[in-house]
Amino acid sequence: MSKKSRARAVAKVAGGAMPMPEPNTFSVRGGSLLSGGIIVLAALAVYSNSFSGPFVLDDQMAITDNPTIRHFGSALFPPLAATTGGRPLLNLSFALNYALSGFGLWGYHAFNLLVHVLAGLVLFGVVRRTLASRLATRESQISNLRFEMSEATPLALAVAVIWVVHPLQTEAVTYISQRAESLMGLFYLLTIYCFILGMEGARTSNVLLRQGCEGQAERRTPNAESPTTNYELPTTERRRLSGYSSSLWMLASVGACLLGVMSKEIIVTAPVMVFLYDRTFVAGSFRAAWQQRWRYYLGLAGTWLPLACLMAGLHQRHAGFDQGVAWWSYALTSCRSVVLYLKLSLWPHPLVLYYGTDLIQHATEAAPYALILAALLAGVVIALRYRPAIGFAGAWFFVILAPTSSVVPIALQPMGEHRVYLSLASVVALVVLGLYSLVGRRSLVVFAALAVGLGWLTIQRNRDYGSELAIWSDTVAKRPDNAWARSNLGTVLQEIPGRLPDAVVEYEAALQIDPSLAATHYNLGLALARLPGRLPDAMAEYRAALLMDPNLAEAHCSLGRALLTMKDGLAEAIAEFTAALRIKPDYVSAHINLGSALAEIPGRRPEAIAQYGAALKIDPASFEAHCGLGDALAQTPGRLSDAISEYETALRIKPDSAEAHFNLGGILSNAPGRMPDAIAEYETALRLKPDFEEAHTNLGIILINIPGRLPEAIKHFEAAVQISPNSPTTQGNLRTARQALEKSQETQH
Repeated sequence: MSKKSRARAVAKVAGGAMPMPEPNTFSVRGGSLLSGGIIVLAALAVYSNSFSGPFVLDDQMAITDNPTIRHFGSALFPPLAATTGGRPLLNLSFALNYALSGFGLWGYHAFNLLVHVLAGLVLFGVVRRTLASRLATRESQISNLRFEMSEATPLALAVAVIWVVHPLQTEAVTYISQRAESLMGLFYLLTIYCFILGMEGARTSNVLLRQGCEGQAERRTPNAESPTTNYELPTTERRRLSGYSSSLWMLASVGACLLGVMSKEIIVTAPVMVFLYDRTFVAGSFRAAWQQRWRYYLGLAGTWLPLACLMAGLHQRHAGFDQGVAWWSYALTSCRSVVLYLKLSLWPHPLVLYYGTDLIQHATEAAPYALILAALLAGVVIALRYRPAIGFAGAWFFVILAPTSSVVPIALQPMGEHRVYLSLASVVALVVLGLYSLVGRRSLVVFAALAVGLGWLTIQRNRDYGSELAIWSDTVAKRPDNAWARSNLGTVLQEIPGRLPDAVVEYEAALQIDPSLAATHYNLGLALARLPGRLPDAMAEYRAALLMDPNLAEAHCSLGRALLTMKDGLAEAIAEFTAALRIKPDYVSAHINLGSALAEIPGRRPEAIAQYGAALKIDPASFEAHCGLGDALAQTPGRLSDAISEYETALRIKPDSAEAHFNLGGILSNAPGRMPDAIAEYETALRLKPDFEEAHTNLGIILINIPGRLPEAIKHFEAAVQISPNSPTTQGNLRTARQALEKSQETQH
């Protein structure tokens, strides 16, 4: 049989479609490699300025405060309350980042971008193979969506590049802990791509079977163009290998879905979308898809079992029906969210990091959004019947959004741009293919311009992520009534020198919007405690926070610290520290503060030592715990050497602490034969902090008693007087030293 005859036979087996020319293997492969390179370069270009973006919002719980990522042995058991809860593969990826670079931001961003690029490449493969598909049966002709390979490659490239550089994707790529979305998206796309490859392998096997039945030749004979005889494998052997390859790809599809299960729960919709893809582009009907591949679909559905296990404890991530949010209110809010997602897909402005917890409570408020949504859903249902490919694209958008944008409440974040990560692909595909159908190849120039424009917007958006101050200022500017955004901006301002009053303003504005925010009351208390004369106001805020949330251990601890500064506040402070430890037994700061309070009570120093010891069991590298334990041991008879050892350990952790060097100097001065070491510690403290009055004074007191060093003592006392000119103690020390010097000089004469 000639090559042309064989091509016609293949087309016939594929479902009676018009004969299609066999694409040149090398040109197809070359086009795919070139397209892949363009996708990678486009992603690198638009995300090159994102690598220094700080940890924000959920990143703290997922990464910086997540102890399980510090050891691979615990990485598969993430804390349930964090973003990583029930997502062991996500947590493992953070553990890999931590092992390679600690908390270095570059590595986390590079990994996020790598995942995004891989997802873009797989999306390219899915779209290209679907557009140029020969998988369809006679009953499924892809609704006039079949293209020549020469058309399919640039169109798939346009879809993939626009999807990769779209600014709506920044939240899933630049916001580090939202790696959950992009990682799940990668495995979601791989699930479908492996299915497609499996179907292509099955088709090849069927074609070879038909060739065998028709008695086709098993070898090529030499000809003028190919003087060397080349033998092909027998048709039956090639069919066996093709069938084996198909089975492996189908198994890989189930495996990819399982990996997605360990990344994020949205993968729950993947078996549904693969089944719909099969019906639309391959089998022609749900019945045929099930009859031909029921074992495969049982395997996909089987991934729901481990997913159900991983979703245990979902309520700890503020999701589920037990979050105090009515399902109907969340459903009404989701109508608004989905319509806004669609709008941002087509016009990505303004983009907001955190939309807040605003929920729609009345149906009338949601009516316009619900009507738009109902019309769109009706259109998808009709399209699935009459234009299956368009219907599939519409279903892709809505089905993937359904788990987070329907009736199951996500209390703290009813809307998030990262959720559109995969759904965006269908919008982009419809725009690209629709425009190409209207204007043909001239649309390729439009696609290139669109990619450049969207890429520029992505670069601008990544600049907003460049610092916590920038991203939260941007969020407040776009959502001024967002209490949580104002509170987070206050937290950022609080750490900037000179911006503490501005932080107080933001906290107070947040509480005017929502007075029930316990964390904001607590943070306002922390800010007020640092302002002169505002400690009583700070204590009032701590108490307000505890009124809202009695289990806020940090507020108990901070209130206890404030009470330690008050007259007769010691007993109440101890009660607050104890309450904090009942709530959070591994709270290191509470153990340390309780130890400090107990050390002030005669006879309770052993309990103080026990509290410091408990803190060090939790965190052996706690500088404060080593210092506190050193102070307590120094006041315990016979424990002076242990006290010195604790301070030496503390200084190995933080060698630039002038206060620790000063305290160690004081302990050494009481140890037999260690006076030179004490002097050295005081001198080190003064090198680190030249205006350290107490160090000047103590060093002067030591030197005044050492023959020949009286002039040095006077210099230190003079320095102390310059620092505190109104201190009677420093002035008295200077007078005593000068008198001693005069007497010494008179004796010499």
